[in-house]
Amino acid sequence: MNSSPTALIAVDVQSGFDDPSFPPTTGFPGCEDNIALLVRHWTTARPGPFVVVRHDSAQPASPLHPTHPGNRLKPLVEPDRADLLVTKSVNSAFLGQPDLHAWLTQRGVRDLVICGIQTNWCVETTARMAGNLGYRTAVALDATRTFDLASPIDGLGPVWLSAAELMRATALNLQTGGFARVVTTASQLGLGADD
Repeated sequence: MNSSPTALIAVDVQSGFDDPSFPPTTGFPGCEDNIALLVRHWTTARPGPFVVVRHDSAQPASPLHPTHPGNRLKPLVEPDRADLLVTKSVNSAFLGQPDLHAWLTQRGVRDLVICGIQTNWCVETTARMAGNLGYRTAVALDATRTFDLASPIDGLGPVWLSAAELMRATALNLQTGGFARVVTTASQLGLGADD
């Protein structure tokens, strides 16, 4: 059994994602409840560090831009409860400040549990990089959420995928690609058998 610490990384749990400018969420409406369960476990049982990531958008009109109220973290992941706050303006938490990989390495952390928003963008990108960096990574899919997406794509025409479809695609990409195990919140709290 592995005795090294396991870090919880909560990605972009920010008020701006409730802005009506974002499309509908059709998958895992209990995302924030599950994040809260994970945070409570990590801040009381202390299986390892708790890391909060905040997206500081470089786009002035974005609800996640630092000048907008939507940039604020939701109360369940306030940074005063965390061991580290990472800020970023791209998808991966490993390309933010301070250097997350260096910080985890200094503490002997090789195991990660990732949760947050958006499943198929910042959560997936962070998990892919974690896998590439050699971390044993788990993504608690039911503690993530995303939004329906639509766009014209050259050679495909207009493409629309629901949030639920995007979440399934992310789960399949991460697990079959060897980047991360896809797990449930319950399993990470010792309540399930898929750990």
